Amino acid sequence: MKEQIEKLIHEVLKNLGIEDVSFSIEHPEDFKNGDYSTNVAMVCAKGLKTNPKELAEKIKTELEKNLPKEISKVEVAGPGFINFYLSREFFTESVAEVLNKKEDWGKNSLLDGKKIMVEYTDPNPFKPFHIGHLMTNAIGESVSRIVEASGAKTVRANYQGDVGPHVAKAIYGIIKTGLPSEDMSVAEKAQYIGKCYTEGSNLYDTDENIKKEIEVINKKVYDKSDEEVNKIYDWGRDITLEAFEEIYKLLGTKFSSGCYFFESVMAPIGEKIVRENIPNVFSESDGAIVFHGEEYDKKLHTRVFINSQGLPTYETKEIGLTVTKFEKENPDLSIVVTATEQAEYMKVVEKAISLIHEDYQKRMKHITHGMMRFADGKMSSRKGNVITGESLLHDSMDMVIEKMKEREMAEEEKKKISEVVGVSALKYSILKSSLGSDIIYDPLKSVSFEGDSGPYLQYTAVRANSILNKAKDFNTEDKKDIPEEVTELEKYIYQFPEIVEHSYEKLEPHHIATYLTELASSFNTFYGNTQILKEENKFAEYHLNLIKAFYQTMKNGLWLLGIEIPERM
Repeated sequence: MKEQIEKLIHEVLKNLGIEDVSFSIEHPEDFKNGDYSTNVAMVCAKGLKTNPKELAEKIKTELEKNLPKEISKVEVAGPGFINFYLSREFFTESVAEVLNKKEDWGKNSLLDGKKIMVEYTDPNPFKPFHIGHLMTNAIGESVSRIVEASGAKTVRANYQGDVGPHVAKAIYGIIKTGLPSEDMSVAEKAQYIGKCYTEGSNLYDTDENIKKEIEVINKKVYDKSDEEVNKIYDWGRDITLEAFEEIYKLLGTKFSSGCYFFESVMAPIGEKIVRENIPNVFSESDGAIVFHGEEYDKKLHTRVFINSQGLPTYETKEIGLTVTKFEKENPDLSIVVTATEQAEYMKVVEKAISLIHEDYQKRMKHITHGMMRFADGKMSSRKGNVITGESLLHDSMDMVIEKMKEREMAEEEKKKISEVVGVSALKYSILKSSLGSDIIYDPLKSVSFEGDSGPYLQYTAVRANSILNKAKDFNTEDKKDIPEEVTELEKYIYQFPEIVEHSYEKLEPHHIATYLTELASSFNTFYGNTQILKEENKFAEYHLNLIKAFYQTMKNGLWLLGIEIPERM
């Protein structure tokens, strides 16, 4: 509809002899001001040096000569806004469209025939799955689904740091304390490895002799020269990767086959590329190999790509990864999701890559997110441990279980619901904020069934579905009238495809989160003001179809956020 209005305005401008200009068409904040509003008259009036309100009246008069049936009226408001009001017929047909398209409602063809790779999560074996990984996963999964809904073939990639100083620190801790009991679960073994990493890391920072020992282990990991180190390395890598898979399953993420990339494999590829491009791109400096970014852009800086010990740094591995991704999958666009603190380093790497593969730069997009901060200022979990992404997930699920303790249902069902709702609480808390901004996480508010939360959206959807289930035996044969009045619920539902399209164009999931919250609120208002399953309700069939359209929109929208709707709550 927005495109149709835009086309109408362009035709009217042509008829009035006004040169084509760039103008906006938006949804007014208050539905009393119409369903669409444009500033075209005010934009044109500046160039023509005329009164914008008078010009708006002229444009309105021209528009009214050829209004399509979907538009009931056009009005001029304020200093020269032109407001469009959509017809009852339009909203009735839009509800039917939702019911007809079902799972395809909201999808578009912007990226038909394109392949887009999204790299996200990127946890490091031998280290805990931390909060940053949780944030990157939620954002990356949602972005993957948004590009998928826009017609692209989506490739989900995961890059994991299985070599580097962190591995040596963990192995040092394991050598000193020994392997854990075989009776432990995978998750418990992974937590044990995480503790060994923390211990090794602390000693590395405080004891010069141990620091040297860890640096020796680090070299052995790279060249695989020590049998004991190799054995611990293989065991620890397998355990942590298996533990990560359990977390991905809980989060609803499944990475594409063959798209798990590892630093141990990318390091030699990147190192070969770096050494082949000395001195054209990289330079030798004090025994290391560096890239002087500031020579190409004053905003960039110098970074080390191979250190003085001859070991490749993250930057070199990133070059190996980028080249491998393009050679393996050849995506039209490669999106990488990381924390904001990696933004500057990634710009330097991207510049270096552009000097080697100029064509790659145009097909690379870096998305960053802020930090998670806690409303109460605490940095430990309910059990007193340092917060990891995994502990945060389990804390969220535990709080949902606590809220449901009075509900009469089987413990297994409670557990399943707590997983679905607990995960949604965290995901929504992450995705409702614009990318790049820090997130203030309030655990109690996040699991609330009221207000701005994931569980609130789920609860509203479950409520709608329960009405539809109750209506299965309700006879609507003589209740097929269409109401004259258009509800706010209808005015929100039809906007969904526009929101999905806008979310792709900006690559920002928070637009969907905001929209769904407004949609849920409009449903609750409609439900509170309307007696649906009543014999005297002559609009019952249409009202039930409207609820079906709402549920489908909510289901499709929550799917884009990576959130599932439980059967009941």
